[in-house]
Amino acid sequence: MLELYSYYRSSAAYRVRIALAYKGLQWAQIPVNLLTSEQQDQTYLELNPQGLVPALQTDQHLLTQSLAIIEYLEDVYPAAPLLPIDSQARARVRSLAQQIAVDLHPLNNLRVLKYLQNDLGLSDKDKMKWYRHWIDVGFTALEKSLEDSGSEGKFCFGDSVTLVDICLIPQVYNAKRFECDLSAFPLIESVWKHCNRQPAFKQAQPEQQPDCIG
Repeated sequence: MLELYSYYRSSAAYRVRIALAYKGLQWAQIPVNLLTSEQQDQTYLELNPQGLVPALQTDQHLLTQSLAIIEYLEDVYPAAPLLPIDSQARARVRSLAQQIAVDLHPLNNLRVLKYLQNDLGLSDKDKMKWYRHWIDVGFTALEKSLEDSGSEGKFCFGDSVTLVDICLIPQVYNAKRFECDLSAFPLIESVWKHCNRQPAFKQAQPEQQPDCIG
């Protein structure tokens, strides 16, 4: 049985939940409450010295970092693939996914926002200005990238779910939670709506998780 250390609103954990659901895998969730800093408890740090979620416990190993976990799932459970067969298309999908997971998300994750407010003394208004600025910068580039890749507004790349969709949907979820104006990004909005009609994405939604606190 796969075990996922997760927090219901963590974008990175949300990605892995989508991948697990899309591949139809059986797994158990172990909640880690980021708001109460459970990820910094010594027992968790002994498992994952970074003190981050997600972490996936397999029969033999504990895996960390969402993209690495998803690539592992892709290798071990190749049914319902998340990467195209063609090598250039695979590289393109990885590139689009990394625009979100590597370039955009780290600027706006919880520990960065806490540092801006608690350590640097930014007001809540300025913190939100920071958050919305980087969403706008990241989504402006991504919208153009999706257009260049031929997205028709159902999925980010091609005609089925890929790693890009798995990275995008959690990022849009948080952007909407923080009331970002996404009206300039019609492709992103269209993919968001279409993917959230798919069973795997519905199952992975934060509100469907056992640790959701409303």
